[in-house]
Amino acid sequence: MPKQIIVNNINRKMDSSPRIKYCDTFLTQLRGFAFRPRLMHDEGLILVGARDSRIDSSIHMLFVSFNLTIIWINSDMQVVDKVHAKSWRLAYFSKQPAKYVLEIHSERWEDYEIGDSVEFKDV
Repeated sequence: MPKQIIVNNINRKMDSSPRIKYCDTFLTQLRGFAFRPRLMHDEGLILVGARDSRIDSSIHMLFVSFNLTIIWINSDMQVVDKVHAKSWRLAYFSKQPAKYVLEIHSERWEDYEIGDSVEFKDV
C-alpha cells in the first residue's frame, strides 16, 4: 500500500489538505483510480516519475468513472499545468515537463494554480 502524504501549497491556504497516496511504482500508477466507483473530496494520488517529461507524465482516464482535477508539478516543486480531466478520455498531457502528477477531486480545482510552489509532507 502506498504511503500517504500532504501536498502543501506554499502560495495559498487551503481549507483542508487531501490525503494523497504516493504512487512511485509501475503497478500503483497503472491502477490509479481505475475501476473505483467514486472519489472522496479529501482523497488523491500523486504519480511519481523519474524525471521532468511531458510524455512520462501523461495520464489516461480509461476505466475512471468520475472527473478529476489534474495538477502537474516539476522537479523544482512548481505547478506547471493543470486540467479538468473527464472520465473515459484516452490521454492528457502537460503543456510543460513535469515529474509529478497530482490527481484530486474535481471540486479542488482552485487549490493549486500554475506557478504555485508546493511541498510534500508525510502524514
